[in-house]
Amino acid sequence: MTATFHSAAIFVTDIDRAVDFYETTLGLPLIKRGSFGAEFFAEGGRLGVHPALHPNAKAMVGRETGITLRLLDLKVPFKAEPTEQSWGIMAVIADPDGNTIALWEPPGESA
Repeated sequence: MTATFHSAAIFVTDIDRAVDFYETTLGLPLIKRGSFGAEFFAEGGRLGVHPALHPNAKAMVGRETGITLRLLDLKVPFKAEPTEQSWGIMAVIADPDGNTIALWEPPGESA
């Protein structure tokens, strides 16, 4: 059996607001939406955004996700200002529920 990465999940309190943030503000490609929430990215690993309905899921809203995205030309407020390291530039943003996401730009790609 070969293992592959399928998805990571972020839990939110307001799925409509979250989908608007991830699709419109961040520009992530929405591929599926339903009662389960929403799924972004058609190729490779997916990012799932799900309503926090279960007590365990509610406890995961507003925390550090450990997810890093590579995005260009993003204009959102930073939770942690961009810092340049030998491996690129990192910044941290938060979605409307306070879930934090790291942003990464490889070395030499800044405009």
